[in-house]
Amino acid sequence: MDNGLLMQEAIKARTKAYTPYSHFGVGAALLDREGNVHHGCNIENAAYTPGNCAERTAMFSAVAGGHKPRSFKAMAIVGDTEGPIAPCGVCRQVMYELCDPNMKVILGNLKGDLLETTVAELLPWAFGPSDLDSTKK
Repeated sequence: MDNGLLMQEAIKARTKAYTPYSHFGVGAALLDREGNVHHGCNIENAAYTPGNCAERTAMFSAVAGGHKPRSFKAMAIVGDTEGPIAPCGVCRQVMYELCDPNMKVILGNLKGDLLETTVAELLPWAFGPSDLDSTKK
């Protein structure tokens, strides 16, 4: 699936956002290796911290649906921003855990601006599973 089609899926996912407080909808579309697309949208909560970002919603939904971590091909993320939207730090950490570090991540906005990057580029010097393994030696 090309970047434009995956971004269109992220735009569809954004329409499902629940944002009664910020009114700032974000959509994410996660492509697995079988060609299935998993939608994610941000979901707010009056208490703020129980909310969830679009990127994590897409990844958690895919894993809960039986897809193995690191079995994804690409993710597109979109928001109504001036330039391409960027994931928050928590989402970057979860991406590093559940996605291959070299997985393509397409950042975009509703104006059609796109920026292609990778999980590793989004979170350099990441802390991951291999760091925990080294503590057991």
